[in-house]
Amino acid sequence: MTAANDRAERWRRHWDKSAPSYDRTMGVCERLLLWDSRDWVCSRASGEVLEVAIGTGLNLAFYPGEIALTGIEWSPAMLSRARQRSGELGRETTLLEGDARSLPFPAESFDTVVCTFSLCAIPDQPQAVAEMVRVVRPGGRLLLADHIGSSSRLVRAFQSVLEKATIPLAGERWVHRPRKEIEAAGLEVESSQRFNLGLVERLVARKPEDK
Repeated sequence: MTAANDRAERWRRHWDKSAPSYDRTMGVCERLLLWDSRDWVCSRASGEVLEVAIGTGLNLAFYPGEIALTGIEWSPAMLSRARQRSGELGRETTLLEGDARSLPFPAESFDTVVCTFSLCAIPDQPQAVAEMVRVVRPGGRLLLADHIGSSSRLVRAFQSVLEKATIPLAGERWVHRPRKEIEAAGLEVESSQRFNLGLVERLVARKPEDK
């Protein structure tokens, strides 16, 4: 096993261990910082939808009823909770264990790709974004929300210090901005919001018809 793969496997074990407390932790974060971002993102999904890094399935309650939803997650413990939540909600969902860096789907398979508060902890974020772009259909949309590097230099400096602990522990980055990679991939950002000292960004990006 390469050093990179060994590190990624350690991070996956961390998220497995975090699964029992994940919903409670995210509940606090959403009330204080992330606000209604899940509803903002998921309500815009349509058609055949892929959620990358679906975690424990916290987004499931926010999707429109008429979509066809597939979720992928690399933590078996998280995925097990997503399956339980899907059953409790009575929402038919295809849930698969897999890696965001190598999505097990043909190109142009989905009308919408969703990722919320997960890119920050996916190893090789540029590769994960490239895979999301690959599997979305021309004219389809990529819907994202994540915590990012603050627009405040003081807060951003604190985030840089924080990363010295969170990256080795769980691969979680704080000073990053996925929007740059999305635009570099040729997608057009149609709508975006950034708030709470620039710490949170959510956006809608469309893949051109000729991509």
